[in-house]
Amino acid sequence: MVVKVYGPVFAATKRVLVCLIEKEVEFETVHVDITKGEQKSPEYLKLQPFGVIPVIQDGDYTLYESRAIMRYYAEKYKSQGVELLGKTIEERGLVEQWLDVEATNFDPPIYNLANQLMFSPIVGITPNPKLIEESEAKLESVLNIYEERLSKSKYLAGDFFSLADISHLPFLDYLVNYMGKEYMVKDRKHVSGWWGDISSKPSWKKVIQLYKYKPPI
Repeated sequence: MVVKVYGPVFAATKRVLVCLIEKEVEFETVHVDITKGEQKSPEYLKLQPFGVIPVIQDGDYTLYESRAIMRYYAEKYKSQGVELLGKTIEERGLVEQWLDVEATNFDPPIYNLANQLMFSPIVGITPNPKLIEESEAKLESVLNIYEERLSKSKYLAGDFFSLADISHLPFLDYLVNYMGKEYMVKDRKHVSGWWGDISSKPSWKKVIQLYKYKPPI
């Protein structure tokens, strides 16, 4: 059964797609145009009652929230493809730890930056300089902690590529390539090296080639 993945061009969905490719799971994508409000359509709300992206359909099984979907497939196909959860309970603990760090510490400020610098202008909203400044300061603090962590290990959870790294890819891509804030990565030696590594993965390259974000003109 081929997995259906809704909303492939958007950041959170790209996490799921990278995970599926790494786990060698066949999938097909279904376009959802959030600029037209398609995520709020009655049909889509039957799949995702909160009206956000992504959601997957795997036969009769439906699941939403990108990190939950990644965990599901990394566990379901644990013996297939790249091991993304760690080989020991201790490694798994670190993967889960850094997934939570991404969700609670990294995502809020970088999401606010993306919203202010990339998406607000598209819908005619003037960016808020104070929120931009505050979000950038918070993100700087998080990246300083990452710099320390990555001075001691190749990846966030250790010396193996994991869901924790995958989860950072989409918004780091926005930061480096669309927000004009690439110095926040490049000025940190170990964060920069880590980004260079994970953004060079064939799975990520395939995702951004097939589902590249295209800013509206």
